Amino acid sequence: MTKILVTGGSGYLGSVLVEHLLDKGYEVTVLDNLIYNQNSLLQFCHDTNFKFVFGDVRDEALLKKIVPEADFIIPLAAIVGAPASEKHPQTTTSVNYDSIALLNKLRDKNKQKVIFPTTNSGYGTTTGEIYCTEESPLNPISLYGRTKVDAEKELLGSHNTITLRLATLFGFSPRMRTDLLVNDFVQKALKDKTLVLFEKDFKRNYLHVRDAARCFIHCIENFDKMKNNAYNVGLPDANLSKEQLALLIKKFVPGLYIHYAEIGSDPDKRNYIVSNDKLLKTGFKFEYSLEEGIKELIKGYSMLRDNLYRNV
Repeated sequence: MTKILVTGGSGYLGSVLVEHLLDKGYEVTVLDNLIYNQNSLLQFCHDTNFKFVFGDVRDEALLKKIVPEADFIIPLAAIVGAPASEKHPQTTTSVNYDSIALLNKLRDKNKQKVIFPTTNSGYGTTTGEIYCTEESPLNPISLYGRTKVDAEKELLGSHNTITLRLATLFGFSPRMRTDLLVNDFVQKALKDKTLVLFEKDFKRNYLHVRDAARCFIHCIENFDKMKNNAYNVGLPDANLSKEQLALLIKKFVPGLYIHYAEIGSDPDKRNYIVSNDKLLKTGFKFEYSLEEGIKELIKGYSMLRDNLYRNV
């Protein structure tokens, strides 16, 4: 049976990915320090193929015990997002980069395979008119982006690795995050009936969290033909500006008022559109559209009564 180690497996993406991996019959070990006191994996405790290890990805003694058992390593553990990273810079560097270098040092590079999620925010600020491919220059503008880009370079300099430059995720997860842009906009549209847009024309790409999980499965099943490469992962028809996203949400929340702020700015200056052709050529197909995700969020937010689902 294929054994998979997922660090940070109780997080927003990890909680969905673990479900997909177990459904496929893999033996899954999750390493997590439960920094947000989440209980998003409790429903898997009945599964004999699921194992949980409480601990820190920077603990070398612990990693020496569990890393050799894995056929695949999926390092999800990270301080995620620009605000959280800027608030905790030293922790961000040690978790997002140093722990990846440690994993890479400890694994058997001839046998053990790594599938690493980085971010397409590494493309930084561009014109927003020319598609970024995997060959485009990387110019991250946040500490989060820089640490993820550095970790990607570390891994791609080794053998048996795939890196996935994920678009901005959206959709519901057992470990929900409402600070992601689509999730945040839909929540504010429902709660406040108003969206205030800074840099309304700045663009980025979007990806349902379940399609992200499905892409990891695709990489496991097609590893030999995909290995030692980076891949952009995002909906081909969802390279949208903030204004376009807000107007799409307004289709489902008709009373929404959109205010275009000319004074002030958004600290997140990302602006790019992304080509996902390289991934599509490997046979991967996306299943969840942005419109479907918005309808999912509208349904789900009727069940959330607080604001505890942010990373900062």
